[in-house]
Amino acid sequence: MTEVLPNLALDPARFRQALAHHAAGVVVVTAASGGEPAGLTATSFSSVSLDPPLVAFYVDRSSTTWPALRAAGRFAVNILAGDQADLASRFARRGIDRFAPPTAWQADEHGTPLLDGACAHLLCTPHDTIVLGDHILVVGLVTGADLHTGGRPLLYHRGRFGRFLPYRRTP
Repeated sequence: MTEVLPNLALDPARFRQALAHHAAGVVVVTAASGGEPAGLTATSFSSVSLDPPLVAFYVDRSSTTWPALRAAGRFAVNILAGDQADLASRFARRGIDRFAPPTAWQADEHGTPLLDGACAHLLCTPHDTIVLGDHILVVGLVTGADLHTGGRPLLYHRGRFGRFLPYRRTP
């Protein structure tokens, strides 16, 4: 394994500012652990593989939600629609019951919470986790996919939520 040395010349605030220029889709990862629902907002979500079907997201090592997600035998990735910025904000906050009203959700046949109004739900079982710096890479094996709306996805860019607008060519 190659030793990774910290880049002492890079200011963390500058690094964060540069990353803010990358627009990202917004998901809420949900699970049920011990019968209790748990969930968090993630903008670091991506597909990994088609065969087998794998997806991944990152979670901060200091997350208070991560232990419940880790203990669950399955989780859902709720791909949020463009009108769900309030829901994304709610699942990003600490110290609240994220599943209390006005959050609308249903449990699937395994008890995994699925958020109403999402563009799609990806049903997953844990595949792998890797500690990388101050985050944990979580890889899930997708066991099911439900499409719910043809709506546009919620995006996160430069510290704000927004909606996708397709590019229109001008003649």
